[in-house]
Amino acid sequence: MCAMVCPLSAITVEVALLPMPTRALIRIAVTGAAGHVGYSLLPRIALGLMFGPDQPVELQLIEIPQAMKALEAVVMELHDCVLPLMKSVSLTDDLGAGFRGANWVVLCGSAPREGRMERKALLGVSGKVFASQGKAIMAHAASDVRTLVVGNPCNTNCLVAMSNAKDVPAERWFAMTRLDENRAKAQLALKAGTQWTDVTNLAIWGNHSGTAFPDFLNARIAGKPAIDVITDRAWLEGDFIKTVQQRGAAILKARGLSAAQSAAHAAVETIRSIVNPTLADDWNSVALPSDGSYGIEKGIICSFPTRSDGSKVEVVQGVPINDFARAKIDATVKELVYERAMVQEQIPV
Repeated sequence: MCAMVCPLSAITVEVALLPMPTRALIRIAVTGAAGHVGYSLLPRIALGLMFGPDQPVELQLIEIPQAMKALEAVVMELHDCVLPLMKSVSLTDDLGAGFRGANWVVLCGSAPREGRMERKALLGVSGKVFASQGKAIMAHAASDVRTLVVGNPCNTNCLVAMSNAKDVPAERWFAMTRLDENRAKAQLALKAGTQWTDVTNLAIWGNHSGTAFPDFLNARIAGKPAIDVITDRAWLEGDFIKTVQQRGAAILKARGLSAAQSAAHAAVETIRSIVNPTLADDWNSVALPSDGSYGIEKGIICSFPTRSDGSKVEVVQGVPINDFARAKIDATVKELVYERAMVQEQIPV
């Protein structure tokens, strides 16, 4: 069954796949759905990797008008996968239609960084995009909507969207730094000659950028402090941090395209860690509105070590911070404050 609605400024196509299940659906809206990250993310959602192997989902896919043809091809492939948890899929270039009734929104789409575009200019362009998305989420999404921002600069894009959706509680907004956490875990595991699953309590502080601080000081490897397992302190304070901070640029240089598989995987893990309880002796990284913890300015979207009880995410308190870590955290927070100033005109008073 196929129905098409064509408002003057939008194209919306809805395709019903299977009879509606008796269990409540989760409706997930994804922007930039035809992009590299979206292309990698959608099958993971529909396979149950995000919400569980028995949770039916509806996918509401959003793209800009120029990418609608590509999005049609993405939907063709999703159909051809005959994924049992995907009960329906819709595609549109209209934000209102795309966000309507969504329980989760994943904002993958963002303004591309062209040529030698400065970060300030990128923030200006992205700010307008995410301001519109925030307004549309507030107007059309479900009353319980939660949003994860993946599109970069994700921390400040999240701030802009949240600021334009004041009816949606601040605790329902997140930006993705799990990719940085995963990159850091991989580097520690490789250095220690172990599996990445042995690496726990690895927090990313601050911004998803070249200033992010992967906190090796509190990380553990097979239950032992990482600094006791890896005694090369010069590597930890130097090449390790630099590798994590510059990993995206290294992948872009080698591949000619930005990271997609790892970003999609991190998005899945981020939401999974939000909707499921965290192990009592571990924590995960996600950027959320600062409540002033650790002296970090309130309101900015900053990455912290966090735990979830399955419904609410909280910043882990009492994590030790020495002078080295303090300097790194202060530097990344300073960048976030600067970015906020660059998009101030997109933040309603």
